[in-house]
Amino acid sequence: MLGKTAGGLFWMFRYLERSENTARMIDAGLRISLTRSSAAESEWTSILHATGLQAGYLQRYSTYTGDQVIDYLLRDETNPGSVRAVVEAARNDARLVRTALTREVWEAVNECYMVLKDALAHPISDRDLPRILQMIRQRSAFVRGALHGTMLRNEMYDFARIGTFFERADNTARILDVKYYILLPSVMHVGTPTDNVQWETILRATSAVRAYQTLHDGEVDPKSIAKFLMLDRRLPRSLAFCYGKIQDNLGYLETDYGVRHPCHDLAARICKRFATYDVDAIFDYGLHEFISDFLKDSAALGQQIEIDYRFIE
Repeated sequence: MLGKTAGGLFWMFRYLERSENTARMIDAGLRISLTRSSAAESEWTSILHATGLQAGYLQRYSTYTGDQVIDYLLRDETNPGSVRAVVEAARNDARLVRTALTREVWEAVNECYMVLKDALAHPISDRDLPRILQMIRQRSAFVRGALHGTMLRNEMYDFARIGTFFERADNTARILDVKYYILLPSVMHVGTPTDNVQWETILRATSAVRAYQTLHDGEVDPKSIAKFLMLDRRLPRSLAFCYGKIQDNLGYLETDYGVRHPCHDLAARICKRFATYDVDAIFDYGLHEFISDFLKDSAALGQQIEIDYRFIE
């Protein structure tokens, strides 16, 4: 398969996953702003930081307000990371790799673009915002469902899956990094009052509230949340789960092509970290330091995949 096709599939599904992740973070921030107005500004700031879009936002605005942040993240024409922009980029990539997609996947991507382009053509009112955020999540899920239901399990499927889980792991790690101060064990040790709503925000932004409550009887514990989002292989958005899938799909590519590249060894080293460390060891090492190391290695893996499979030819 051409490297340009592999890259198109990889980035197409990264962009779709990114649109969904952004919608989830906006939803979490909206809940905070509605329940605790005093924390609204810091929450919107943290969301911009987690998405990596804070610098661009500050070039356009001097204050952090919900309406400004939401509009910037959803539809601002100057923001290449907005939902509208990344969905358009995903559709452009889908056109590039059209012959590698089934009709159902192409139609789902094209409809996602058309529906969201229309929905985001104008500023979103407070009344319509929950519906729009749900629509963004659903449209991404429709494409993912078409992929699972109609695509051959071949190299094209593998690159799509690698892109999905690569972006998903990056998002979970960035949320943890931005919120790491909430999860520090010293908060519990000194008995300082903590904000359960903030902890729930972390889980909500990763679609893990119900799953966490099921396994922990609703008890909110910072170390358990960190362990759940990093190490639990049952959670589809945990770092360990995502990287297990990345390693699996890279392994299928190695088998199909009969070649082991440097990216395979790098992915294996990252996965080994999740098998070696338990949550106590991570906190002893430093949660922020652990996540920073992960993000650095993950970025290196993304670049290595592009080199090894010749995304740019």
